[in-house]
Amino acid sequence: MRTFDVVITGSGLGGLVCGAILAKHGFHVCVLEKNKQAGGCLQTFSRDKVLFDSGVHYIGGLEEGQNLHQVFKYLGIMDKLKLKRLDEDGFDHIIFDNDPVVYKLAQGYDRFIKGLLEYFPDEEAAIQQYCAAIKDVCSCFPLYNLRAGIAQEKERVLTINTYYFINSLTENKKLRQVLAGNNILYAGVAETTPFYVHALITNSYIESSWRCVNGGSQITKFLARIITNNGGVVERHKEVVKIKEEGGVVTHVTIAGGEQIGGKHFISNVHPARTLDLLESDMIRGAYRSRLNTLENSVSALMVNIVLKPDSFPYLNYNLYLHQSDDVWAAVKYTPDTWPGTVAVYFQNNGRDDGFADGISTLSYMRAEEVAPWADTYNVVSQESYRGDGYEAFKTEKAEKIIDILENTYPNIRECIQSYSVGTPLSFRDYMGTADGSMYGFLKDSSDPMRTLISPRTRIPNLYLTGQNLNLHGILGVTMSAIVTSSELLGMENLITEINKA
Repeated sequence: MRTFDVVITGSGLGGLVCGAILAKHGFHVCVLEKNKQAGGCLQTFSRDKVLFDSGVHYIGGLEEGQNLHQVFKYLGIMDKLKLKRLDEDGFDHIIFDNDPVVYKLAQGYDRFIKGLLEYFPDEEAAIQQYCAAIKDVCSCFPLYNLRAGIAQEKERVLTINTYYFINSLTENKKLRQVLAGNNILYAGVAETTPFYVHALITNSYIESSWRCVNGGSQITKFLARIITNNGGVVERHKEVVKIKEEGGVVTHVTIAGGEQIGGKHFISNVHPARTLDLLESDMIRGAYRSRLNTLENSVSALMVNIVLKPDSFPYLNYNLYLHQSDDVWAAVKYTPDTWPGTVAVYFQNNGRDDGFADGISTLSYMRAEEVAPWADTYNVVSQESYRGDGYEAFKTEKAEKIIDILENTYPNIRECIQSYSVGTPLSFRDYMGTADGSMYGFLKDSSDPMRTLISPRTRIPNLYLTGQNLNLHGILGVTMSAIVTSSELLGMENLITEINKA
């Protein structure tokens, strides 16, 4: 049996950041990935020689002095990334059917406020209060600000609800909608989503917004290289099927095919509920298992990835959020008649500076139940299935509806399309490792916030959790969660000091 200091199940961003941090500190690290490509949501894929991201369409907080920039600098990857900053006067454009105005959200708080005042000149007090509230909430999360602190700091803001708080700021219905206009970034549910989720994500993008040139998989490559350069391994086609506890500690994991890999410490970057399914142990209380198994996951999505004909469509250095109604919160609870309700649109140009886009990715909500007829088919390394003509027809029907919506904003878009591919909740399930294809893991709830805050510790002293389900999803959220997990072995104050001194 091979043995390591740290064995990490899953090579998503959380697992890779944990692996890189611990490898830099001398731990012999093994990262195990079931798929042929490492990276989880950082994975990229090619269609007609155009590269598409699986889940990372833009990143915030990467300007000098900002939190993610400092962490990536500490990891040693910041200067290696190929990035393009989105338009500072409008990184996100919010568009409503039957409203000719395009509402632009700008980078930098002064520019952000000035931009909104152009549309809402009588709402300065509300806009200023909104920005102050975001900053205040962010200040309550010590790690977000790269400082050591106590968990109690954030307790006073955890129960604030996004929908109700924004509505309390102003009677202007359109401003309310614009402020929450990109809420598909966190699958916002009006009665449920905490304001801290909105604030932490929104603040990051207001500070600075960036697109990865040639995809987010470059982050995977550089993090994996840190691990291997420090004597560790990142192994693909290695599906963990069992985590074995003996004598009060995890002793080894078993790989499909029977290989066993031992270690001193074990980190799971797969969904916590799935981790418990893999775990052979009586040490985990039934109440804890029940809690994780009954937490609701956030909704899944349909993605349409469009290959554009060369030199046919301009590259647009911003993102679009297209809303079919005046209620940006309605789409997550769509009906067959109202789907999709909201479409997020991300443009790309893979390194060429010719003014043209080579691809467009769209994201819209889709519940797993819609693809239930094909749920027993899988496209993973160990099993590849053709889901059938009915599934292909379903995807085509949905994609054509999305393209119809794009035509409302860009009437010539069909003439520019060379081909397209479609990802459904089953795609998210198979390649991202979430049982129901959930985009963002556990659905956070402002009425019971502590229930969905998951500790990296388990009752087994050498088994830890990491990933988007712990605190917050996204590149920033998962990276911060990985720091929390790594600090269990290194100490939080020491690790934060090292990051800040980088």
